[in-house]
Amino acid sequence: MSTKNRTYVIGDIHGCYDKLTDLLDKISPDSAHDTLVFLGDYIDRGPDSRKVVEKVLELQQTFPRVIPLMGNHEQMFLAALTGRENEFFLKMGGDATLASYGIKPPYNRRIASEIPLTHIHFLQNLLLLWEDERYIYVHAGLEPGVHLSQQSARWCCWARENFITTTYDYGKQVIFGHTPFDKPHIDPYKIGIDTGAVYGGELTCLVLPDMEFVTAK
Repeated sequence: MSTKNRTYVIGDIHGCYDKLTDLLDKISPDSAHDTLVFLGDYIDRGPDSRKVVEKVLELQQTFPRVIPLMGNHEQMFLAALTGRENEFFLKMGGDATLASYGIKPPYNRRIASEIPLTHIHFLQNLLLLWEDERYIYVHAGLEPGVHLSQQSARWCCWARENFITTTYDYGKQVIFGHTPFDKPHIDPYKIGIDTGAVYGGELTCLVLPDMEFVTAK
């Protein structure tokens, strides 16, 4: 379905590798012209976090324009890799991520030594947000009235109702994930495309500029 200069924005994957590959087959992006934007939350809860990260890394090798953003679950994983907030990470689905790397309980040792360095570098270099000529892309949300250069990780990765309910005009429509909806949330200021893939919902891709939604069940 790709011709020239499309942007494919993919919502929260959460280890749902099969849905991701199905979705990529459906959209068939063109590596010569198209941009792939991932809104974060590649890991946790689903069964195949490692394979999802490997797939995004593979895409980065074949597509000149792959923009992977930071999600709150990547933030938690990075904290756990340094020995901080392990229990919170596990409670939020991190046990499934560790299992995908072959790490089993008890988690009483440094887990970072068992994660490939390429995956750690991937996590460490994720962007909090990105913008192009028409849209702003972020995992969770933006703080109203704050310049993009000053947005905090707390808002970009964790915002919910305080962002979703605002009618603040950020100058461009904001495309976000993080908060699951039964179907994409659309208002004049923002578009939410997390449709709960890991909870039995669909994995959604927004195709721009077509404003078309493609899903994988």
